[in-house]
Amino acid sequence: VYETLVETAERSQSSIRAELDRRGVSYRAHYLINMIEVQGRPGLRHAFAGEPAVASVQFQPGVRRIPFPTKIPDLDVSGSRGVEWNVRDVGADRVWELGIKGQGVIVGSADSGVAWDHPALKAAYLGWDGDSAEHDYHWYDPWDGHAEPHDDGGHGTHTTGTMVGLDRENQLGLAPGAQWIGCRNMRHGLGNPGSYLSCMEFLLAPFPHGGDPLHDGVPARGAHLVNNSWGCPTEEGCMPGTLRVAVENLRAAGQMMVVSAGNEGPACSTVKDPPGLYDAALSVGATGRDDQAAGFSNRGPVTVDGSQRVKPDLVAPGVDVRSSCLLYTS
Repeated sequence: VYETLVETAERSQSSIRAELDRRGVSYRAHYLINMIEVQGRPGLRHAFAGEPAVASVQFQPGVRRIPFPTKIPDLDVSGSRGVEWNVRDVGADRVWELGIKGQGVIVGSADSGVAWDHPALKAAYLGWDGDSAEHDYHWYDPWDGHAEPHDDGGHGTHTTGTMVGLDRENQLGLAPGAQWIGCRNMRHGLGNPGSYLSCMEFLLAPFPHGGDPLHDGVPARGAHLVNNSWGCPTEEGCMPGTLRVAVENLRAAGQMMVVSAGNEGPACSTVKDPPGLYDAALSVGATGRDDQAAGFSNRGPVTVDGSQRVKPDLVAPGVDVRSSCLLYTS
């Protein structure tokens, strides 16, 4: 799938790329969607909109830092507590008793980043061999190009802990025997179609730091499934179908895309943002300790694309879940 998509992109994008090179314009070519991401120069939208090789030209918003402080919710940082309630609630600990803890599985984190050396995550990082770290093929930051995993908000560190976290008796993750790789698809909690797509491509076919996604990607080193606790609303540049082809291509390549249903509930038909609305994604809603759907969790059916699709596909604990976190001090 990777080779076919790359060949299609190289062939069909050649004339547009040549013109961008001639104009000295910075751009990034994509293959999961046959798309070219152009940085800056908004006037070029009109110049290329009429080209025969261009299907459409869409604006992609940038990201700025929120100009006011955000409150970190009260966090329980007490000591060892054994198996967390959410892990028991879905029966993962009973699966562990069968010797199945996710061994041999690579999970991808597409989020705000990951604090790779967090004590609950370091041992599961695929780039850590117990003595030294190798971040090539295991981490990508399309925003700022940082060569080492980091997290500017803590959200990705938290969700990765729910996947694989283990710190002595603190059993946070549902698959503590799995290993993770990561990509920073948001900056300060916001992304856009290009950043989300860049991480999809890296987690499918990782490449070394500074490498070319279309020529240096190695699908054999990619994630088997990817956690996506985000959505791309209109204010980030997404329309309902913006990322659909990418998610369908990931499924064709054999990668499972697990996606949050979103946090704008409880009204019906609030599952409306990519990628959680797509048939090719496994969309997950949130429940509390009482096994009732969380008030904030989005509901279906999906009406924004006219499909009436039933979503979410399943629900799982998503309220007051204890996991790995970052604490910022002054």
